[in-house]
Amino acid sequence: MIRDITLGQFVPSKSILHRMDARVKIVLLIAFIVFVFCAFNFASLGLIVISVAAIILMSGISPLMYFRSLKVIIAVVVFTSVLNLFYGTGEPLVQWGFLKITMDGISRAVFVTVRIICLVLLSSCLTFTTRPTDLTDALERLMKPLKLFHIKVHEIAMMMTIALRFVPTLLEETDKIMAAQKARGADMESGGLLKKIKALVPVLIPLFVSAFRRAYELAMAMECRCYRGGDGRTRMKVLRMRALDYIALLLSALILAGIILLNIFVPAFI
Repeated sequence: MIRDITLGQFVPSKSILHRMDARVKIVLLIAFIVFVFCAFNFASLGLIVISVAAIILMSGISPLMYFRSLKVIIAVVVFTSVLNLFYGTGEPLVQWGFLKITMDGISRAVFVTVRIICLVLLSSCLTFTTRPTDLTDALERLMKPLKLFHIKVHEIAMMMTIALRFVPTLLEETDKIMAAQKARGADMESGGLLKKIKALVPVLIPLFVSAFRRAYELAMAMECRCYRGGDGRTRMKVLRMRALDYIALLLSALILAGIILLNIFVPAFI
């Protein structure tokens, strides 16, 4: 399960999405999140699914990577789907006491499941196709207006990116520690829930020690390089929007127009 977590990983490639401006990708991710919650029928939701599938193909990354990102939240998806299954109204198809399954409930369950999957895939696509340094610069540029309120934008963007970058590092460290403990005879799989939780103690303690050590080493490295925050700093790579970015924004606007039209002319079930 640890190896299936792909949050924060960057996959080098020369695809269209890799060449896009990081600011545009963040804006488009936020826009598509809004699109997902603006779809009120299966026609508009189908348009979003097609768009997400096209984005995955354009990323040039194996669909297996996206499947691994979904495996981590499969329990959340199943729980949410089952919960919405009994939430519908109308004539029951199957009923057990006060629990009933209706066509409306099935539609809601499918709708919520597709929404969650699309959100996870889009979020994974952003981290897969964007370098952490580019992500930091893009977040700082997008949050630049907050400087008027004396908010330290650069520090916030740096902390977010470092946290995201260290997720795969700590997961890899966790995998190594678990393998080392199993080699020493530790049993982490058998027994009840309480026993499994107690078995994680030999993993969590060295993991916390390793995390604090890495944080200290990073702080020392930044201090040795005279890091003083964002004031007066120059950038080796200047972010500039190109024709590809404007085309992506135009296509997103067309998708939004299509969703609005489908919501108007196709009846919604919610």
